[in-house]
Amino acid sequence: MTEQAEPENTPDGGPGAPIARRTLLGVLGAGAAGLAAAPYLQAGWEKVLAKASQADPTGLTGLLPNPGGFRYYSIVGSVPRKNDTNYELRIDGLVDKVKTYTLADLRALPQTRIVHDVQCTDGWRVENTPFEGVKLSDLLDDAGVAAAGKALQFTSFDGAYTENLTLEQARRADMLVALRMQDAPITHEHGGPVRLYAAPMYFYKSAKWLSGITVTDRVVPGYWEERGYDIDGWLDGADKQAGGSGPVAGV
Repeated sequence: MTEQAEPENTPDGGPGAPIARRTLLGVLGAGAAGLAAAPYLQAGWEKVLAKASQADPTGLTGLLPNPGGFRYYSIVGSVPRKNDTNYELRIDGLVDKVKTYTLADLRALPQTRIVHDVQCTDGWRVENTPFEGVKLSDLLDDAGVAAAGKALQFTSFDGAYTENLTLEQARRADMLVALRMQDAPITHEHGGPVRLYAAPMYFYKSAKWLSGITVTDRVVPGYWEERGYDIDGWLDGADKQAGGSGPVAGV
């Protein structure tokens, strides 16, 4: 889900309404596979896709291959860009104190590195991908979760995407508010400057362009869960016990 293109987010049944991604993949699979075989197309492909996705409201350009095995994906036609001058992450809802973090604030906090496979429900996988950032549990401790808090809702500055975790899931050691991916700052195309990284779950759970974390008294289905995807999204073989994690290290 989170790394391939989809038509612009419009009301179901209306003009330009989202088309099932698996249907699109079935129609375009042969063409995309042919393109993947041409190495010269890979050079600079991420920049090409970023421009093309804005010019193509159908989102079909996002089905084309992207460097590093990832796919560019957005559920809207255009996403604003954020950087050190205008990025903020807000934590609110059932908390003791509302918190707002700039990029500088997040970088100043203890950083954790996780190396784990990234996998999409469409079948593509990028093995041993390093992510670095702040443990989600550290931010929750900083804000203080009220007794009624049971879950988190994540929002994106694309204005459309949402995701969720239970509070128990959020406190795992392998849940990050990530600032770096593959040993570099997370690019806009990959959901930067800040995204969620839920290592033991399918990649649609790792909300891109993260702008808000709201503590709620129940799980609120996210964008893809409202369209039939699993509410938890565990990867096969994931350790689902509280506190379970993959390789984790402080950096």
